[in-house]
Amino acid sequence: MAQPVVLTLPFTGRWLVQNSPARRVPSHGVDVLGQRFAIDFVGVDERGRTSPVRDWRTVLAAEPPERFVGFGRPLLAPVDGVVVAAHDGETDHAARRSPLALIPYAVGQAGRLRQGAAAVAGNYVVIRDDVSGMFVALAHLRSGSQLVRVGDRVRSGAVVAQCGNSGNSTQPHVHLQVMDSTDLTVARGVPIEFKRYRAHHRGRRDQRDVAAGVPGEGVIVEPTVAATG
Repeated sequence: MAQPVVLTLPFTGRWLVQNSPARRVPSHGVDVLGQRFAIDFVGVDERGRTSPVRDWRTVLAAEPPERFVGFGRPLLAPVDGVVVAAHDGETDHAARRSPLALIPYAVGQAGRLRQGAAAVAGNYVVIRDDVSGMFVALAHLRSGSQLVRVGDRVRSGAVVAQCGNSGNSTQPHVHLQVMDSTDLTVARGVPIEFKRYRAHHRGRRDQRDVAAGVPGEGVIVEPTVAATG
């Protein structure tokens, strides 16, 4: 297996880990589009909630993405490198926590995959890492929020866009993956590792600082001061 590409967390504040490669590989249950070691982060508040709002829509229908904590939060470059691909123009669609709203969405999953990368990733930015030469992708970005273009050089920690709900996304979150090519028809996923972050376990008061690792499923993470300095 290839050596993991070392990243900083692509945000500030607290985020809930989902679909982590620490739990299973392929992390998203499929080994296509370079997703083998991908990871998802959902923004949460200090109480660990993805949204402070719960009403009839939460149970029966779709919800506006603006009511979710992560929507519109700044996203940061996880490496020093050069922007090699960027796509915008996909809409931020309604979010779905309700099982009733998720059923028709799940039925359309195969169709979105056939439509190509934009229908799955939504708006995205891909950065070629200076150290490894691998390609780091941030996906499901907010429509119109990108601050970088192809050819721009970025430093780790620089704001590149905002968290959105575009593409194959049931609620606002950021999908991060590293791959060996920008051609998603042949790209292979590359292992990842994050440096300098704090891990909180939901429902428990304990926390620990991690020098380097991959956070597990259901853990809430935030960068330490050293990681954002």
